[in-house]
Amino acid sequence: MSKHERLLMLSDLMLLAVAAVWGTSYGVVKSALAFYPVLGLLALRFGITFVILAPALRSLRAASARTLRGVLIAGMLLLGIFLAETFGIQMTRAANAALLISLCVVLTPLAEWLLLRRTPSRVEWAAVMLSLFGAWLLAGDGPLRFNPGDALILLAALLRALTVCATRRVMRDPALPPLTVTAVQSGVVAAGSAAAAWLFAPRQWQALPALNGHATFWAYVAYLVLACTLFAFFAQNFAIRRSSPTRVSLLMGSEPAFGALFACLWLGEKISPIAWAGGGLIVAASLLATARWSASRAGTARA
Repeated sequence: MSKHERLLMLSDLMLLAVAAVWGTSYGVVKSALAFYPVLGLLALRFGITFVILAPALRSLRAASARTLRGVLIAGMLLLGIFLAETFGIQMTRAANAALLISLCVVLTPLAEWLLLRRTPSRVEWAAVMLSLFGAWLLAGDGPLRFNPGDALILLAALLRALTVCATRRVMRDPALPPLTVTAVQSGVVAAGSAAAAWLFAPRQWQALPALNGHATFWAYVAYLVLACTLFAFFAQNFAIRRSSPTRVSLLMGSEPAFGALFACLWLGEKISPIAWAGGGLIVAASLLATARWSASRAGTARA
């Protein structure tokens, strides 16, 4: 096995771990929001991450102006993702959020088509339609009953697809380590969340819960920072450099299964058979797209 193949296998395993971690994050975020508001939680989570990763910013000195613009754009997209996602989680069930966010798996090929000029196959188009039908069943628990939280999660899924493609462009610069990209993205999300709270929602700024008596909240924050941000975004950026945006998204297609299961076990959420069927269709669409991508890749390798 060559060094490239070993690195690809490592990145695949890291992405599967990210899928499990991010699947649990919806339940953890929903629990943390019982203690602290959305914008304050985002500023705290990503502010801590930025401080930890600040030494990695030294690598920006070797980056071109075009790369710096790309990193900032990726950071702004990430800010949009977390604003939509976190407010969405507050307004809908954690299980819904985990399953709906997986739409980014089939939206990513569309984003690649528009941004990176890679045309989706017929099977990928079929996966898009299957996933959208699953989302219709899941989010409404029946016909046409999407709530505002579900709509925000769908927006976050679209932004995720765009972010993966934008980050892929940025990571083409070999002088830019994944940790540096993660640091910039974290700084943009922290600053953007703080600015939004200061300008539009001053009530989102509240005194932080004291460690004494609120250890549970700080355990949630530690998990979100260490596992769901530091590890997850480093792993994603590491993998994007070595693979395509579509492959990165498809390998994380198991995220909704982890998320729905965790919501049931952690929060005691009840999921109806129709909603499970919708979630199953979304996962099936991910598997369909993954199998097709693998077959294409194998054919290319044989040629």
